[in-house]
Amino acid sequence: MKRTEIELVPDQQDVRIAHFAAAAILLSVAESAIPLPLPGVKPGLGNIVVLIVLWRWGWRDAAWVALLRVFAASLLLGQFLAPGFFLSLAGSLASLAVLGIASRLPRRWFGPVTASLAAGFAHIGGQLALARLWLVPHDGVFALSPVLGASALIFGLVNGLVAARLLTGLPVRGATDPASVR
Repeated sequence: MKRTEIELVPDQQDVRIAHFAAAAILLSVAESAIPLPLPGVKPGLGNIVVLIVLWRWGWRDAAWVALLRVFAASLLLGQFLAPGFFLSLAGSLASLAVLGIASRLPRRWFGPVTASLAAGFAHIGGQLALARLWLVPHDGVFALSPVLGASALIFGLVNGLVAARLLTGLPVRGATDPASVR
């Protein structure tokens, strides 16, 4: 019997994505230990890593990091294929769509903070849309919009500021002035 082996050799990009995904997963698992005032209101600390990857290496790498974080964190926390997993996935996909648009906007006016704010609101929008379509087939789910919107504003702002601070001094893809990171 002939034995066939497939050897996968990771390149530098694969290793970089794995390192950043591990950091994002670690932050997501750690934040699950933080007591929250309302279910579903989380700081989204892993999104800081996604923003850094987006600004330094582009949308494709950021999408890999974000999606690996959602899948791996849900597996580690025992929530894979539970409603919370699908809500997180819907929010992440909506957020990635907005980040894809934001990454193409002029960096002179749009930086990690504005991208983080837009992604936070998209994340909440994606979750609310899925909740309305699947879990709570009633418009009453939208009564949570003000509280969830306020959390998107606060955590989006904080995460964006942290990402911008961490990016300061690092070369930014497509930027010529380090001040454009802000």
